[in-house]
Amino acid sequence: MASEETRTVESTTVTTPAARDARAAEATSDPRGTAGSAVSALSADFAASPASPASGPGETGAGENRAAQVHGTRAWPAWRTRLLVLGIVLAALNLRPAITSLGALLEEVRDGLGMSGSVAGLLTSVPPLCFAVFGVTAPRLARRFGPGAVVCAGMAAITAGLLIRPYAGSTAAFLAASALALMGIAVSNVLMPVIVKRWFPDRVGSMTGLYSMALAFGTSVAAAATVPLTGALDGDWQPGLAVWAVPAAAAVLPWLAFVRNRESTPVPGPAAPGADRSGRQPALRITRSRTAWALAVFFGLQATGAYITMGWMAQVFRDAGVPAGTAGLLLAVTMVMGVPLAFVIPRVATRLPRQGPIALVLGVCGLAGYAGLYFAPAAGAWAWAVLLGVSNCAFPLALTMVGMRARTGAGVAQLSAFAQSTGYLISIPGPLLVGVLYQHSGGWGLPIALMSALMVPQMLVGVLAGRDRTVEDEAAR
Repeated sequence: MASEETRTVESTTVTTPAARDARAAEATSDPRGTAGSAVSALSADFAASPASPASGPGETGAGENRAAQVHGTRAWPAWRTRLLVLGIVLAALNLRPAITSLGALLEEVRDGLGMSGSVAGLLTSVPPLCFAVFGVTAPRLARRFGPGAVVCAGMAAITAGLLIRPYAGSTAAFLAASALALMGIAVSNVLMPVIVKRWFPDRVGSMTGLYSMALAFGTSVAAAATVPLTGALDGDWQPGLAVWAVPAAAAVLPWLAFVRNRESTPVPGPAAPGADRSGRQPALRITRSRTAWALAVFFGLQATGAYITMGWMAQVFRDAGVPAGTAGLLLAVTMVMGVPLAFVIPRVATRLPRQGPIALVLGVCGLAGYAGLYFAPAAGAWAWAVLLGVSNCAFPLALTMVGMRARTGAGVAQLSAFAQSTGYLISIPGPLLVGVLYQHSGGWGLPIALMSALMVPQMLVGVLAGRDRTVEDEAAR
């Protein structure tokens, strides 16, 4: 009898890689693609088979979650799983409005605060700088307080920063309040892939797609709605910016339920490879991993392209004779393209052994879009906007690869912090250099040539980052 019970436990806790791959493919094969059906389908799936949170950094796979249940760890109720999905979506919606809402009203902000042109130009580099500086602290904060508590604090920081900065009264105070909001965005940026890997290990593609889709939607809505909202508020830019603190405050609420879940006690049972007797993974020497470096460079180059697009593409069209209103609409089309594709691309990526082909396709779309901007910016404006929108979907691909290139929750946390912090540092000079080239050359030939040239190494490192290997193995070697 004892031997039969032992065999039962072993058969329940041991999961082969092939079985995990089969379940991952099955989990990402759902053809539903709209935002509403995606949320409801995912919530129903998670409610039907709720996963236990991996209590230690070594437990991230489906087999480990079932091992936790066998050894006495209680699975979450369905409502808690749905609440976590809602929290992820609301958090993602608030990770870009602080940036795009300011861009829409930058001229009014400059006039209201007496801001110089050079300081206003510096604002375009503040977001990636804050993401790089503050994002690297996210894993340490998550180990100390738990990722749920850190994301909750991040949403609170975004709320406070967005509420304070319009009424700060000076340029320095405006920048400080903006930095507070960007700090909350930075730590949440880094921890989202960690939370997806830890709580939804069999649905990394689906959850990353849902999160990326919500992020793209929030970016587009803030860019398109800020000016009309300001007009509805008597044309005053201060409430027009402060209004975005309301959805940020709403995002705090679901995360309150996860503040006390620090996940500091490992679950008894099979330890992950390389873990000590306590079940904890040793710290990775992440800089020894070629995949980590390739992913960091890929992240940095795609961020460079995204910030250049958000900052300068409308001006390219306007200089080509496109009316200002149409140029803004073209930019909105580019950003909206990320809403459906951000859900589709991660689901496809998790079904492929290597993600390099996706990086190549996105890069080719970017090269075609830049070629169109160079040769016929006005004649084919809508086509170039669509192509560049497809190219900018390298962001959800990068997030998906972060979750796939590490085996453990601790590995994902370190890889996410390293790739995003290093990547955002890489992206800082790009928009500024485009502005300098545009000013000194008097046209868009050299800036577009620069954007095209950066797309080539992005494709190459995307192929390297997409290889089927993990940073734990590379760091150990």
